[in-house]
Amino acid sequence: MTQHQTFNVEHGKVRIAVHAFGSGPRIAMMPSLGRGASDFFDIAQRLAAAGYRALCPEPRGLGGSSGPLKGITLHDFAADIAAVIRHDGGEPTVVAGHAFGNFVARTIAADYPELTRAVVLLAATHTWPLAPELRDSINKCHQMDLPEEVRLKHLQHVFFAPGNDARVWLGGWSDEVMHAERDATEATPKPEWWTAGKAPVLDVLSLKDPLSPPDSVHCYRDQWGADRVTIARIDNAAHALLPEQPAAVAEAIIAYMKQLESA
Repeated sequence: MTQHQTFNVEHGKVRIAVHAFGSGPRIAMMPSLGRGASDFFDIAQRLAAAGYRALCPEPRGLGGSSGPLKGITLHDFAADIAAVIRHDGGEPTVVAGHAFGNFVARTIAADYPELTRAVVLLAATHTWPLAPELRDSINKCHQMDLPEEVRLKHLQHVFFAPGNDARVWLGGWSDEVMHAERDATEATPKPEWWTAGKAPVLDVLSLKDPLSPPDSVHCYRDQWGADRVTIARIDNAAHALLPEQPAAVAEAIIAYMKQLESA
């Protein structure tokens, strides 16, 4: 197992705790709605073993990170990661986001093109608005006052493909952070971040993700151009993706990093 170090980055009233794995070309990874950096640790270790430096910043309100959670936008979350990248050397960095985290990654690319080498979208939602039953399940996954079997049913419905163990995500949720991240998204005009600036994009698709049905596979490539968007497909995974297929996700990211290096 690759050893990892932790350090704190402060800017203004914000302190971001960062887990760092390995050395080499850098990739910073942002987790899903209301979840913390540990979701990426398995993948980060695989990236480090392949010769890359993986940074896993904790979102505000989780894992030692702190800062205002009211009256903020996606630009504030992007500024947190920009501060981390500058602290770690400042070279252009691949920014990866899982689910909600890809909103932050896209905002970084839009706001800080000089710090962004490329954007990796992990289980990015392709269809808007979400069907009411999907949003209901996402909301109930993190409601700790619900019976465990009810939460498991909703986790399985949205986040885990048939046969994959949803129990691994019963913990690790923050209701406060989830609401702050949702509010920040709603407070940010979509044109300011949606297209990830002009950065190259890897769209990593979960083939069993109900938020990205099969007929939507090419939506970002069609919107932003095949010259910008590379598609990778991961089978036997739904919206959770990371705990379901960490090896396949790491392989897709590593292949893309090598593609960037050879371009």
